[in-house]
Amino acid sequence: MILETARVKRRRFLINGIVQGVGFRPFIYRIALECKLSGSVCNNSDGVRIDVQGTEEQLAQFEGRVRTESPPLSKIVSLKTIDLSPVREDGFHIDLTENNHRAKTFIPPDVCVCDDCLAELNDPSNRRFHYPFINCTNCGPRFTIIRDIPYDRPATSMAVFPLCPRCAKEYNDPGDRRFHAQPNACPECGPRLFLHNADGSAVACDDPLSVAIARIRDGQIGAIRGLGGFHLAVDAFNRGAVCELRRRKGRPGKPLAVMARDMDVIKELCRVSDAEQKLLQSPARPIVLLNKKENCNLPEEIAPGNNTLGVMLPYTPLHFMLLAPFDALVMTSGNYSDEPIAIKNDDALTRLKDIADFFLLHNREILHRCDDAIARVVLGRTRLIRRSRGYVPEPVFLHKKSAVNILACGAELKNTIMLTRGNEAFFSPHIGNLDNPAALAFFEESITHLSDVLQIKPQSIVCDMHPEYLSTKWAKKQNLPVLEVQHHHAHLAGVMAENHVMEPTIGLILDGTGYGTDGTIWGGEVLVGDFKGFERFAWLRPVAMPGGEMAVKQPWRLGLAYLMQAFGEIPENMAIPLLSSIKKSELEIVQTMIRQNINCPLTSGCGRLFDAVSAIFGLCLHASFEAEAAIRLEMILDEKENGSYCDGIETGQGPLATDALIRQLVKDYCDGIALPVLSARFHNTLADVFCSAAKMAREKYAINRVGLSGGVYQNKYFFERITGLLKKEGFDVISHASVPTNDGGLALGQTAIAAFGNFRLEDEISGDAFRKQNI
Repeated sequence: MILETARVKRRRFLINGIVQGVGFRPFIYRIALECKLSGSVCNNSDGVRIDVQGTEEQLAQFEGRVRTESPPLSKIVSLKTIDLSPVREDGFHIDLTENNHRAKTFIPPDVCVCDDCLAELNDPSNRRFHYPFINCTNCGPRFTIIRDIPYDRPATSMAVFPLCPRCAKEYNDPGDRRFHAQPNACPECGPRLFLHNADGSAVACDDPLSVAIARIRDGQIGAIRGLGGFHLAVDAFNRGAVCELRRRKGRPGKPLAVMARDMDVIKELCRVSDAEQKLLQSPARPIVLLNKKENCNLPEEIAPGNNTLGVMLPYTPLHFMLLAPFDALVMTSGNYSDEPIAIKNDDALTRLKDIADFFLLHNREILHRCDDAIARVVLGRTRLIRRSRGYVPEPVFLHKKSAVNILACGAELKNTIMLTRGNEAFFSPHIGNLDNPAALAFFEESITHLSDVLQIKPQSIVCDMHPEYLSTKWAKKQNLPVLEVQHHHAHLAGVMAENHVMEPTIGLILDGTGYGTDGTIWGGEVLVGDFKGFERFAWLRPVAMPGGEMAVKQPWRLGLAYLMQAFGEIPENMAIPLLSSIKKSELEIVQTMIRQNINCPLTSGCGRLFDAVSAIFGLCLHASFEAEAAIRLEMILDEKENGSYCDGIETGQGPLATDALIRQLVKDYCDGIALPVLSARFHNTLADVFCSAAKMAREKYAINRVGLSGGVYQNKYFFERITGLLKKEGFDVISHASVPTNDGGLALGQTAIAAFGNFRLEDEISGDAFRKQNI
């Protein structure tokens, strides 16, 4: 461009966000040419730098199109402009990547294969016909293959696959949709599939995928290496194969995820709303919880005693090819129950050899373990239950910047960790329960990987105050300042942080377990507080947990404890399922433990109350997975039943006694009231009671905002019921959506308290002091 008039101006655009690996530079190249601008664009450690030169009208048009037409996978977080002096130049070009200081850009999450690539995958005339690793700048692996940023091929696990001439031409052509698609490859130069038997021996075959399909048809269990780890796969309609998978995996009752070939299959199995279909077909491709149809012909063993089904659509080219001959496959995590999913071939061949009959492997390394995300549509919003593949490591934005980089260690169950950089808070993928050495190793690995790839060096650590949590013990061994935070305060702070609320809030925090400041186990809490502190306004009256954690695995123990609390000595003629299903000798032992307070820690956990009622009715006496008893109680309820025991729990400040509720439930059961009705009345009563407690807290503190957090709110019926009651009473209700309401979101609350609360547990604020300082 020749500088002919003073009308020519030069401007630099500095764009931060998800702008690398999503086709952003070729998009800029195209619109710069269309706007008749000269200049250049390049990736750097901050995101993307663009220098453009032209008239003010051309520059304004360019900026407007950048903001409104950016690629579908990109997300612009910040756009800054700097005016520069014009220079003499011709044309617009893409410069080499700059990497001269610590990274500040974001890493895109992994996304499903796009329609253009799918069309090529199924086109016999295309050179990538049936190539299971086809991708472009609009789709494919991102986070799971990246070593470093800026996001360029040498910084990914694709660095070991030199591009062939035709792929190199695509990669270097700004007009091609594979321009700088870092995982770009073809059968000539890219990753490949291969097959192994359960004993690790290689299977000689020209088409490993066809052999794998034939074996699944024969009822075999396959370990399939995917995008973020291994799946264990069987034909979803083969009852024998499903049962054998459960037996080998050590997963007797927990629901299994199903991958369906397409939406038509899903609609044959489940009821699907427009919002649910949109979520299923979103680039993240999460597992979505749907209501099963009455005529769903999948084996009951996929989700025993459950009227919902976790369903997902294929999201990799390999999945689409694998599902082609099937309506649906069970695709569950490649692990034994509670262990991290396997990601490496050698690890899978060792760890899964007693589960899988064969292994369908590939040689594109997975650098970051990333399990499938789980979500549900409730009250019109997508609500994440497990934040993982497709969402990680996209940040959650805090309402303001943290002064230091914080590492939050999360909880013991459903663990995730979080790292902060300014006002950006990054969750790790789902780690799971830290109750075995493999899970703890994954926890440590996740901290290292996320710190390295985001180039964030933690300056302080925040953890749960439970002295026996492995995450807490780990935190205290690090050479950094450590803040311990009460579990339910972190839940309250998390729902506030997600909704960018700074002011004091009433928190109805309902879950199963959390270490309280009094040394007991909390979980049915009405808190009033903010990031600086909290007051415990009301709580479920504590009950004994005979045998401690054993009571969680054997809910009948909790049922017995609640019965003894409600009746004193249990009447000999009480005809309820719990008493007739457990041996008399076992009942007597546990009753003695409760009477003499032998290994009977106290709990106010709302989840434990659900467990107890489920056990009293004989729905779940022994739990094979977390919350099984509560889920079984939810699954049977009659949603048309609107009754409740209004006087079932004493409301007010302090302990909320449940004795009358338990007595009324038992009476009505003995009078022949159906279990679905009793379950509904139980749910309705709890919603009424906690709504009443919130009203009393509002009267005392003049606070009209209520935050809902904790695993109990994964119960769809209860969440909808209590939300409706609170809104009817005029409350401003905040809840979780992009962050799990369970302990998988706890790290956000820990982070917010550490960043903005200046909160020290030893300085816990009393009620009067709290009101004086904050209200």
